[in-house]
Amino acid sequence: MIRFLHTRIRVRDLEKSIAFYGHLGYILRESKDSPQGNRLAFLTLPGNDVFLELCHSPDYTATCPEDLMHTCLGVPDIIGYCDKVEKAGIEIWPSGWREKFSSGARKMAFVTDPDGYEVEILEN
Repeated sequence: MIRFLHTRIRVRDLEKSIAFYGHLGYILRESKDSPQGNRLAFLTLPGNDVFLELCHSPDYTATCPEDLMHTCLGVPDIIGYCDKVEKAGIEIWPSGWREKFSSGARKMAFVTDPDGYEVEILEN
């Protein structure tokens, strides 16, 4: 059986990105230097086997064009989750998400990481 193991994204500031994803619930499992001289951090969510690999290279400028790609998190209570994330100082979008959720709209929100990568949040 083939398994999906991880996704790598390039970041400008490894510590800042680790802290951001920590506010979303990720846990740092391992940090190391690659043979190519990159600094790597492997993050996971409790109960998940798939990793998010953050890669920092001092010789590489990471830029993510808007809407190039995104990751997606499924949460059991999107309002509670987004409240927690917002209290950590992370902007939830679109604006007015609380009102949209109460009107019966699909419960979907987004945050943007320090490098411009979008993270979609869906209620399971």
